[in-house]
Amino acid sequence: MSNNKILSSLFEQVTGQQPAQIAAMPSSGSNRLYFRLYPSTGARTMIGVIGTCREENDAFIYLADHFRSKGLPVPEVLAISDDHMAYLQEDLGDTILFNAIEKGRQSRSFSADEKELLIRTIRMLPDIQFLGAVGLDFSHCYPAKEFDKRSIMWDLNYFKYCFLKATGLEFQEDRLEDDFQAMSEVLMRGQSSTFMYRDFQSRNVMLTTEGNPLFIDFQGGRKGPFYYDVASFLWQAKANLPGSLRQELIGEYINALRKYKPVDEEYFHEQLRHFVLFRTMQVLGAYGFRGYFEKKPHFMQSVPFAIANLRELLDNPYPEYPYLNELLRQLVDMKQFTNEMANRQLTVKVMSFAYKKGIPNDATGNGGGYVFDCRAVNNPGKYDRYKPFTGLDKPVIEFLEEDGEILSFLDHCYALVDSSVERYIERGFSNLMVCFGCTGGQHRSVYSAQRMAEHINSKYNVKVELVHREQNIEQTFQKK
Repeated sequence: MSNNKILSSLFEQVTGQQPAQIAAMPSSGSNRLYFRLYPSTGARTMIGVIGTCREENDAFIYLADHFRSKGLPVPEVLAISDDHMAYLQEDLGDTILFNAIEKGRQSRSFSADEKELLIRTIRMLPDIQFLGAVGLDFSHCYPAKEFDKRSIMWDLNYFKYCFLKATGLEFQEDRLEDDFQAMSEVLMRGQSSTFMYRDFQSRNVMLTTEGNPLFIDFQGGRKGPFYYDVASFLWQAKANLPGSLRQELIGEYINALRKYKPVDEEYFHEQLRHFVLFRTMQVLGAYGFRGYFEKKPHFMQSVPFAIANLRELLDNPYPEYPYLNELLRQLVDMKQFTNEMANRQLTVKVMSFAYKKGIPNDATGNGGGYVFDCRAVNNPGKYDRYKPFTGLDKPVIEFLEEDGEILSFLDHCYALVDSSVERYIERGFSNLMVCFGCTGGQHRSVYSAQRMAEHINSKYNVKVELVHREQNIEQTFQKK
């Protein structure tokens, strides 16, 4: 029997009428097929699901029924085929959280409304994990009833064989396996009798018209530690959350978690970072399988975001896994990933100029950035003995620093530029321009631009291009 006939029969069981239309919906990461069924009159639309695995379908059906009995916002299953390979569920609409926060994801600057949606979602996660576990028979979960060492090693080897080997990076399997074993020990410290959603991410959160979260695609869940879902949600590759927002959302989660258990925040953060590393490796394995082997471009497009997450994690090394730490550092530094990173990293262009020759144009088309006017600072150029020199020469440097005005001026400039550099890095912007102008572009502006470039280079891992326009001097400070 065709898919349409199966779904039509189920629709008629519920409504007493044949559907007027059955429209295929975009596929997700799985092999399940989704359809929207439209009534001819009166009845509501429904979502039809054609699965490829009865056990997986049964897991979803059981969990949906159990969660609804606890008052959790999940879709109702309305009808099930005799062979359990197809079912109808409540239509929750088309608004998913992933799309609702699209502007924030693209700019890394999330509006108040977008933040509120994320906060509402993360606050509800402990309800699913703790309330959802009450009376839950985990034997219905598929493909495993519990997060254990076996499932940990399966995911780690998924990363090894489907992603790491596909990159061509050579490694020592015995040393890697030793660290995998060490990681499994650390992760099992966080074990609890809670429901682990496993794929808790913004694509699996629907929104009502009032912006209230509804949860889908939990059929892969099992008994397991609550840290995993926090890592999954906040470090979802394409969610592109800035670090400051992640920390705010972790705070919201901890406050909601206290409804169910006391929280040692220091231990929570320490344990969470291990789950973030594990989850990042797990999703890279999934991206490798779906991208390298199944040739699905959507998954390969997510790889740079996951690599960026991994690179950020390694800034605070994992001494528990010395060989893995070393290997992952080699991985993120591979040319195929660093080229992508170079296109995404920030370049700060610092220039000195003479006002009489005009303010420099911004060749990137971003509008110019900062322009600081140095002409209020005491000018060494009015003294004949300093006229042969520039702001790079010792006599001028000593004059300006002993006078002191320029030091106070630069302190204010540093504060402004630092705030922008930090936000630009966080938001994934690629260019910032900082210009210093004075009368002749020789003394005060040159000194200021040189000091600003050195300041940024010493403080941030960005590329700094320094140009003293009127002196025809250029210098590049490479990323550390």
